[in-house]
Amino acid sequence: MFGIPGKAPVTLTPRAVAQITRLMAKGDAYGLKLGVKKGGCAGMEYTMEIAAEAGPMDEVIEQDGARVMIAPMAQMFLFGTEIDYETSLLESGFKFNNPNVSEACGCGESIKFKDMPADGTSRA
Repeated sequence: MFGIPGKAPVTLTPRAVAQITRLMAKGDAYGLKLGVKKGGCAGMEYTMEIAAEAGPMDEVIEQDGARVMIAPMAQMFLFGTEIDYETSLLESGFKFNNPNVSEACGCGESIKFKDMPADGTSRA
């Protein structure tokens, strides 16, 4: 993981912790797996799924009973992200406060990361 020793790569708000632990209990799951993939009008999208186990290269974060696994290809894009869970009259869902995002589409479903071309490929 691209990280700083002693600092969690992502942090969870109390609302996100509560929702993740509810999901883990309901599905008897190991945790919530996060990733990124190409897609959407801004170039990239977050992926989330309930997982029965962590992959061998996943970064595992545990906070107050909630467990999040970050897929290897997403680790550098999610470092420093705060994950929240918001509920409103019209919708509820996880929200990512990600310092690595340079643009987001109007619907909020897709993002573009800093120093990444619009087609989602890296410059490495």
